[in-house]
Amino acid sequence: MNVIDWLLDSDPAIRWQVMRDLTDAPDEEVAAEREKVAHEGCGAAVLAAQRADGSWAGGAYAPEWTSTTSSLQLLRLFGVDPTEESVRRALALVRSNVKWEYDDLPYFDGEVEPCINGQAVAIGAYFGQDVRVIVDRLLTEQMADGGWNCEQEPERGGSTRGSFDTTINVLEGFLEYERAVNGDADVAAARERGQEYLLERRLLRRLSDGAIGDRKWLHFAFPTGWHYSALRALDHLRDAGVEPDERVTEAVELVESKRDADGRWPLALVLHDELPVDLGERDGEPSRWITLRALRVLRWAGRSQPALSSRAASA
Repeated sequence: MNVIDWLLDSDPAIRWQVMRDLTDAPDEEVAAEREKVAHEGCGAAVLAAQRADGSWAGGAYAPEWTSTTSSLQLLRLFGVDPTEESVRRALALVRSNVKWEYDDLPYFDGEVEPCINGQAVAIGAYFGQDVRVIVDRLLTEQMADGGWNCEQEPERGGSTRGSFDTTINVLEGFLEYERAVNGDADVAAARERGQEYLLERRLLRRLSDGAIGDRKWLHFAFPTGWHYSALRALDHLRDAGVEPDERVTEAVELVESKRDADGRWPLALVLHDELPVDLGERDGEPSRWITLRALRVLRWAGRSQPALSSRAASA
């Protein structure tokens, strides 16, 4: 089966993004497919898993992979329409009831770890919530090298350097925030510095010795939680409209190298123990989510033009 047809033979959450990012379908067709996410398949299943108290699995961040944060991140990655009535009701319950495990703080006021707060900003901004208080905190926590780090308390023996894992979470959050408020110069400047932090390190390597920072970054998972990977970084840069340059070459070639003989990418790293919904993907088997991300990254980098769906070709 053609890879594009294989991607389209799936959940609405994947289909509408394939149509938008890989087949250049008309906007009205993309919108019609996206509308299904809240009502069918994985998106509807995640929404249905919300408890009466507004949480998923009873916590804001714990259990890590089935909690409110993880479930809302999935809905954001699925691209569920934030204006759908069922989605608005779900977010109202979160806003009214869900508190962080840290200090019982209201969910959309954030907590203390930049990697978690970056996710909260991405979620809140995407779903139309006021997260400015978290954004302001993150702006003060950017480090001298342009990154962020959850262990950035030097007076307590913490790091004075940015972290790839923390930084990617903040960057994704800031990008969603900029879109939600139609631009913010301070946030954009901080995001661009953070992107440079990654690009200066070629998305993979320490500045100190040029070594790969973590071998885990070479293997692709979905969902990613707080974890960094070269593919996640590339997909963020694509989403942010960054012009690819030679500093992304190694990471792009890594993505190309992971493609199998059928033109698909496997789920090579499973980070979660369970999820609020079964995505139908198994360790070592071809992954639609990773294939979608990889193909649109390669398209952005000018490395490949995915074949048209045979459905589109015969239309």
